[in-house]
Amino acid sequence: MTAPIPRLEIKNLKRAYDGRAVVDDVSLQIMPGQVTCLLGPSGCGKSTTLRMIAGVEMQDSGTIHVDGALICDTVFRIPPERREIGLMFQDFALFPHLSVADNVAFGLKTGTRGEKRARVQELLERVDLARFIDGYPHQLSGGEQQRVALARALAPRPRIMLMDEPFSGLDNRLRDGIRDETLSILKEEDTAVLLVTHEPDEAMRMADEIALMRDGKIVQQGAPYNVYTRPLDRASVAFFSDANVLRAEVSGALAMTPFGRFLAPGVPNGTTVNIVFRPQHVRIDFDRAGKGPMPTASDGTAARGVVARARFMGNESLVEFRMDHDGSILKATVPNVFLPQPGSVMWLTIRRDRCFVFPMEG
Repeated sequence: MTAPIPRLEIKNLKRAYDGRAVVDDVSLQIMPGQVTCLLGPSGCGKSTTLRMIAGVEMQDSGTIHVDGALICDTVFRIPPERREIGLMFQDFALFPHLSVADNVAFGLKTGTRGEKRARVQELLERVDLARFIDGYPHQLSGGEQQRVALARALAPRPRIMLMDEPFSGLDNRLRDGIRDETLSILKEEDTAVLLVTHEPDEAMRMADEIALMRDGKIVQQGAPYNVYTRPLDRASVAFFSDANVLRAEVSGALAMTPFGRFLAPGVPNGTTVNIVFRPQHVRIDFDRAGKGPMPTASDGTAARGVVARARFMGNESLVEFRMDHDGSILKATVPNVFLPQPGSVMWLTIRRDRCFVFPMEG
């Protein structure tokens, strides 16, 4: 049985400016109906990768394929308008002098006037804007304009949709609904989607697969659950959420800390490691308050911390502790409202099954 052909495949793309590698050997495969998020900080090469796929920028090396057919290398190049690739950006740039219908129909190059009108009507109904078909962009809200831009991008039935931070200009009240609506339509159309974002929450919400990008390279790739729970390194943990870090030295495959011993299998003796864990995996031992540390079977040893600050974050509380052993700040999150007074003494443990041990870089 032959393997299915990716809708979009890029192989070893490279792009440099003034001798600096902006995109460095990036490869990806996206199947029909799949949403892949290129996730990473600003300047890591995400948007440059998107522009090369769209055809508005040329790669220095590497190839781009659609449904198994080469569309671009460093010699052969199909022009952007013939690639059957849709584009959505933060600045969706509707034409102010054209009606909503004419904006949506702008990318339709074939078909009679009646066929184009029918396609426009169909798409506007799907984004619940058919009532504005003969209106103009200035008569619409920002969210409505974004949905018109989506309809325009979908009108030519692109095989691939490239999206560069398309929802970042919307307020939080609108963003989730429009994002989910967009994703639903794209999946119904069986479109392969490559979404660029620097927001982990957006990637986790939308993606079937996340490609975590850093310094021009894809450093980790996989399903959102796997990328989140099996991070490559300390920076990968910290990109998705706040992270606490303990530093320790390994002896006999164990790292000793004020919270007890941590397993470090395969790490040579004398190696300094970072033990990284998220605030939601810190446990506050209310029963031990004022009684001193006590080893526990599941979470090692309790360590003493003094509350430095507590804030309510909406559906949880963030408590910052100054730790007795080294004066560092450790963050813990607690469901609902929990706002202890600064100076309160508490004992903390860490979930061993949620900690990551990484050799210290450098």
